[in-house]
Amino acid sequence: MSTLEDRIAFAHRLPKAELHLHIEGSLEPDLMFRLAQRNKVDIPFGSVEEIRAAYDFSNLQDFLDIYYQGMNVLRTDEDFFDLTMAYLNRVRADNVRHVEIFFDPQGHTERGVQFDTAISGILTAFKLAKAQFGVTTKLIMCFLRHLPEEDAFKTLKQAERWLDHLTGVGLDSSEVGHPPSKFERVFAAARERGLKVVAHAGEEGPPEYVREALDLLKIDRLDHGNRALEDEGLVARLRDEAMTLTVCPLSNQKLCVVDDMGAHPIKRMLDLGLKATVNSDDPAYFGGYVMDNFRAVIEALDLSQDDIRTLARNSIEGSFLSDGEKRAHLSAIDRA
Repeated sequence: MSTLEDRIAFAHRLPKAELHLHIEGSLEPDLMFRLAQRNKVDIPFGSVEEIRAAYDFSNLQDFLDIYYQGMNVLRTDEDFFDLTMAYLNRVRADNVRHVEIFFDPQGHTERGVQFDTAISGILTAFKLAKAQFGVTTKLIMCFLRHLPEEDAFKTLKQAERWLDHLTGVGLDSSEVGHPPSKFERVFAAARERGLKVVAHAGEEGPPEYVREALDLLKIDRLDHGNRALEDEGLVARLRDEAMTLTVCPLSNQKLCVVDDMGAHPIKRMLDLGLKATVNSDDPAYFGGYVMDNFRAVIEALDLSQDDIRTLARNSIEGSFLSDGEKRAHLSAIDRA
């Protein structure tokens, strides 16, 4: 049997895709401090160390408070470029070959930053990363579920001139009390425009939210999905439909979705035949990037080399890459 470090090294060697990453959640303390100084934005922290201490939160509301304070330093296209390039440079060290990034335009437009400012900075970083080190990228625009559906329609309208650069739309922010059914019409409008659709469901919300995401939003991929395991019929459906689940282990632990990594459901998901993947969610806040998440579950759940290979394959198969692009990565995984 291979050692723990052998299996972690194997996970590192495999080509991987990250499918659940909020770019605003990759804002590291040193970059937040630097952007605050550059843009002359007041933040309630006197040093990088104070910001890092604030990142040690204990519940969802504390996370959201610091998350939105951090977002406030993002003002110019250069800021969004720097944020995105910092993330892309970081994940290539984990041998992540492809990323599908979420961004929250409503979190920026509601504080006076133009939609075009945010997306242009992100897309410029995408182009440079592809040219410099070959990481491929896709962009998914998320709607904030705590806001009305009418606001989501306004955001979709703002995105019209950028549709050729968007792969899909998603649904994030506070889940409980904001079911997928609240956004049925705007997701239909997004599908009519040729966009893929994904949604956070079954993290804090009940299994019924997963059913709504499947039946009403007609999602192409499920973000989180942990609580789907409470419903045997739902598990069978997700397996039969080969629905990819973008699971975020360290995020789940940090936000108390699981009490202990040893109780994380990702191994059970694999055993049930579900297409689970490993992702970092908001890595600057939740304790690590893709390989940090792989290390955590490999160690806590004693994942085998076959489990690790399956997780990597699932990330490529569940991506929105073309079939040809997928085959190239999957061949490399199979050869490892």
